[in-house]
Amino acid sequence: MLVRQILKSKPAQGVETVKPELAVSDAAGLLSRKRIGSLVVSSDGKKPLGILSERDIVRELGRRGTGCLSQQVSALMTRKLVCCHQDDTADEVLGKMTEGRFRHMPVLEGEAMIGLISIGDVVKARLSELAMEKDALEGMIMGH
Repeated sequence: MLVRQILKSKPAQGVETVKPELAVSDAAGLLSRKRIGSLVVSSDGKKPLGILSERDIVRELGRRGTGCLSQQVSALMTRKLVCCHQDDTADEVLGKMTEGRFRHMPVLEGEAMIGLISIGDVVKARLSELAMEKDALEGMIMGH
């Protein structure tokens, strides 16, 4: 299954982005209100500069305490983004996520972000694909 198919199966809500100068406390509030696990950091809403996840915030809270909440998102965000493209396979994306130990990946077309997929999106797509393969094999065995 390709990333483009995964994106098509998601509700068309767009990607939640925040500006790099936003306070971490405001970003945490947005994560909570939207019930999402990460925010893409972007000055223009199209070119990703980094990503801020719940884990990033919790890690810094554990290290430095609540003082990190008044910092800008740019201070805590992951700057070295791993991105994918529409023609990448679910297996390739899952491999990158597993190796890098992260759960969200921007989807780019050229330099512009066109979507965001989560590990949950990829796993759901793979399970659906495996179920279809199982049904096809059962059909062949049963002579249908």
